[in-house]
Amino acid sequence: MASSITEPSSCDTFVALPPATLGSRIIFGKNSDRPSDEVQEIVYFPAAVHELGEKIECTYIEIDQVPETYAVVLSRPSWLWGAEMGANEHGVCIGNEAVWGKEEVCDDEALLGMDLVRLGLERADTAEKAVGVIVDLLGKYGQGGNCMESHMTFTYHNSFLIADRKGAWILETSGKYWAAEKVEGGVRNISNQLSITTKIDREHPAIRSYARSQGWWDGQKEFDFAATFSYVNTARMTTTRGRYCEGYKLLNKHSGRITAETMMTILRDKESGINMEGGFMTTGSMVSILPQEPNLPCIHFFTGTPDPDRSIFKPFIFVPNITQLVKTSSPVFGPEDPVKKKPRFQTQPDRRHELYKKHESATVLMESSKENGEMMMERIRKLEKDQLNEMESILQNGGLDVDHAVNLFANCTEKEIAAYA
Repeated sequence: MASSITEPSSCDTFVALPPATLGSRIIFGKNSDRPSDEVQEIVYFPAAVHELGEKIECTYIEIDQVPETYAVVLSRPSWLWGAEMGANEHGVCIGNEAVWGKEEVCDDEALLGMDLVRLGLERADTAEKAVGVIVDLLGKYGQGGNCMESHMTFTYHNSFLIADRKGAWILETSGKYWAAEKVEGGVRNISNQLSITTKIDREHPAIRSYARSQGWWDGQKEFDFAATFSYVNTARMTTTRGRYCEGYKLLNKHSGRITAETMMTILRDKESGINMEGGFMTTGSMVSILPQEPNLPCIHFFTGTPDPDRSIFKPFIFVPNITQLVKTSSPVFGPEDPVKKKPRFQTQPDRRHELYKKHESATVLMESSKENGEMMMERIRKLEKDQLNEMESILQNGGLDVDHAVNLFANCTEKEIAAYA
């Protein structure tokens, strides 16, 4: 594996389905753990119609565009095209994780896993269709390229947790090979290791013959994807201490009563390592409520700032004519962006958006004065609680005010900025 990162660091993505949740809802959550100096932005792209033969430029390569793309809201490292996590107008949510195994990681520039997240959201109106979109793109274009805005090379394979109003899928890859598992109830999480074992609902057509040709599987015993393609002892995955195990335990601890607030609490948990600190840290977080009743809106909460324990989860609801998310959008450098110029990453511009800057200043204040820090935390927790209560009222009583929802995330961001003053 070509990488200067000696300790592979990744993220955690979670999903809880009835009967593990309160109410007829699916709850999705993800922490994006990235280099601590990387800025994560929250951006919205409306649905669009595209001309025949049109191309789309992803982070490193250009690919064929589709005739129509859906509206998406994304939480992404601000230097790249794709996203760590996000949702679309049809209630599909996707998060990805870095994974490693026996298959060599490709350094060649292709589609990043984060590009595949965005492409899946733009092109699929169900979780199962998103699986198909991603594996088709994987087969056509491959995955690879530096996943960090740096001279240091950080490369990996990808796993994905994909959810919608009806259920969820886990999709895990090793080079061009992949396996997918349908999640039909209860709880499930992914981290920086392959986790699909023998419950495989879809797979690459040549995966078993390839595994036999490499001597990783004898063709006789039951096919276990994680055991075959990684070095993980699959019998100990949920009992050996690590973020995957700790996330599994936290989900099960709350099973039967999981809400959006529960998921936020899990994402804020530092003792488990899920809320990461240090050179790699949690730079952005997301929680989504996906009601199974089609008449109720899906609600997606994003922080757009590091450390969810010192951040506010702000709600976003898809409605027509969304106000652009100016305060959480980073500066754009166009063709002069060091990511676009070769050789890449010769310089690193200031990508901080307004919310990031205010949060950064507030964090310094919190750390310098315990009293002021406690007062500020009290203010931002109250603001978040008020927003959660407002969203719960919408889900309980219906009657979404579309005019209010147009500015919902933008207005909540303004309130957060004011709370940091």
